[in-house]
Amino acid sequence: MMQNRFLAPAAIMGSAIILSVSIFAAAWKSSKSENQTINVTGSAKKSIVSDLGILRLSINVEEPGQLGVYQSLKTQVPIVMAYLAKKGLNKSKMSVQVMNVFPNYIYSEAGSPISVRSFGGTQTIEVQSSNVNLIRDVSLDAASLVERGLSVTVNAPEYYYTKLSEIKIDIQADAAKDAMIRGRRIAEATGRNLGVLTNARMGVLQITPENSNITSDYGVNDVSAIRKEITAVVNANFLIN
Repeated sequence: MMQNRFLAPAAIMGSAIILSVSIFAAAWKSSKSENQTINVTGSAKKSIVSDLGILRLSINVEEPGQLGVYQSLKTQVPIVMAYLAKKGLNKSKMSVQVMNVFPNYIYSEAGSPISVRSFGGTQTIEVQSSNVNLIRDVSLDAASLVERGLSVTVNAPEYYYTKLSEIKIDIQADAAKDAMIRGRRIAEATGRNLGVLTNARMGVLQITPENSNITSDYGVNDVSAIRKEITAVVNANFLIN
């Protein structure tokens, strides 16, 4: 009788311990499940067409003296500007950069300058236009100025999209939405539900020529193509239930 009296509290205590362990295990499992997250990357791409073109033409001369360089450039600059205007480019959008004059030396066999052989000079004319196709056509034709006795170097035209800030937020939002869709599909495939967004990190924008796969950790900002693609990437973390 005495033995049974001592066994009852022990049995109750043992049951209580088992019950508390079970409750703790269930709570730990639930807590662990609730804290699980999923990391996904979403992206969005949009085609854009450049709305600003920039063309630079450099006039290069060589004369016996500095005065000759100055006079030669002063003569040729108006000819180039007249050519650009005749092609349909707005003269008010043209700018002439500072003249650069430098000596050309005669060197000894040891590589030391002995005397001045002549003077060289260069001056660049820049023209901008919203007619990017015209900028492209003029860049291809400008080499014909050489036939007129001018020493002109045509730099590769640059093409820009000036409304980038207007679409930047929208395309990043599209990338975040893509991340959410990807996360939901992964969660559902494992019998879970996608929870709330815990954090997101926007990647750098990649502005590349159309149908290009060029990327960079620092972002790409192509100026060589008229038609481009802008790609945004978002790395997001979601809770899963």
